[in-house]
Amino acid sequence: MDKPSGEFLQLCFVVDDLERELEHWTRTLRVGPFFHLPHFPLLEAQYRGRRIAPDLDIALAFAGTTCIELLRQNDDTPSPFRAHVQARGFGFQHTAVTTGAFDDTLREREKSGMSVVGSATVGLGGRVAYLETTSSLGTLLELIEITPPVEQFFGMIRAAAESWDGTDPVRRLAF
Repeated sequence: MDKPSGEFLQLCFVVDDLERELEHWTRTLRVGPFFHLPHFPLLEAQYRGRRIAPDLDIALAFAGTTCIELLRQNDDTPSPFRAHVQARGFGFQHTAVTTGAFDDTLREREKSGMSVVGSATVGLGGRVAYLETTSSLGTLLELIEITPPVEQFFGMIRAAAESWDGTDPVRRLAF
């Protein structure tokens, strides 16, 4: 994946019409291919201290070394994504950094004044935490635990982007 721990990996956009956005990103912006993961599983998900189970569709692609995430929430479950839409509308919602030492990095971020607004374990087993950084970054900061399966997954998406010829712009995956 070529992203050392702590580097920015991803930009996430919360969208209302995933299909329209996929069309725009692939045809107009020439970013792709996107890997669409409908009903993306978040295990042990929490938002502001409460257990949640939002129904999310995500699509991931690389533009150079940056992962682009398009996320649509299909229900009204309280979540960091729903809160963003309610406060600011659709659009750029978070940026993500990676870590191989999740617990240590999370403690360091919390000591620096960032508070956790949400957390989960993703289907590949890695953990994520959403940190409140809107006053400094204007957005949330997602901390992504890079485990071998997570690194392999992002590596596969990046490799597909590096050799993409514009065909098969959206590829459906399931967990």
